Amino acid sequence: MSPLRWTCKSTRQLALALDAAGHPVSHRVVGELLGSMGYSLQANVKTKEGKDHPDRDAQFRYINEQVRNFLTNGRPVISVDTKKKELIGEYKNNGVEWQPQGEPEPVQVHDFGKEKGIPHGVYDVGKNLGWVTVGCDHDTATFAVSSIRRWWLAMGRAMYPNTSQLLICADGGGSNGYRLRLWKVELQRFTDEMGLAVTVCHLPPGTSKWNKIEHRLFSHISMNWRGRPLISHQVVVQLIAAVTTRTGLKVRAELDRDKYPTGVEVTDEQIAALSLRRHEFHGEWNYDILARPAKV
Repeated sequence: MSPLRWTCKSTRQLALALDAAGHPVSHRVVGELLGSMGYSLQANVKTKEGKDHPDRDAQFRYINEQVRNFLTNGRPVISVDTKKKELIGEYKNNGVEWQPQGEPEPVQVHDFGKEKGIPHGVYDVGKNLGWVTVGCDHDTATFAVSSIRRWWLAMGRAMYPNTSQLLICADGGGSNGYRLRLWKVELQRFTDEMGLAVTVCHLPPGTSKWNKIEHRLFSHISMNWRGRPLISHQVVVQLIAAVTTRTGLKVRAELDRDKYPTGVEVTDEQIAALSLRRHEFHGEWNYDILARPAKV
């Protein structure tokens, strides 16, 4: 078996492997040869999403139809997701910012911090407005729905005073995944409290990067705080709230210090009590959760 198959592909290692195979050559010559053959140093690129679901495109068309119907009738459409957890403290944050020459902001050498910020976002598709709840505990379904509740009470209810329906577009996994029983139980609690009928449409598996919140909200947050150490939760909140774009995006942010324990069990009785109506097309991805009558 060729020794090249199992060697590190640096020019020095390749030169050593060739030398061992009876072809003495310097690492500089190896680099020149690789360049002449069209090779260059390149990083990995995340493009593979795994095997596409056969109804992937059909689900996107279905979501677009639902979004169009809601927006045409003046009803709210939100895209939700949890952004990458951020380390809180004097730690390096990727990117650069303007500083006096030769005076970069000093940060810790090692990123051993335990305190994290968990930004869960709600993006209003129709009005180009964002809401982010910055959590301090765990990214659970309870936390995800709590963020939606905070958005509705602080922004949504005032902007849509006459609506009785809400469309949520969410990823297929994570704290708002379609397989997560707690997600549905918490949404039922939300609909009962607010008297709303909630329609949920999940993106098909392996397509989370197409969620509108990723490129309409989260990307601008990342650009706004690049090169800035996130030294406290309050700094995270302030940097998120400062995000604006030339297309009119505005963002509100709030800190959530509540506890969200993991491992919460959901009983079959709780699932049976849901007022859940599955759509005919992929009912596991598309469903309504209706408000139940208040108990007397």
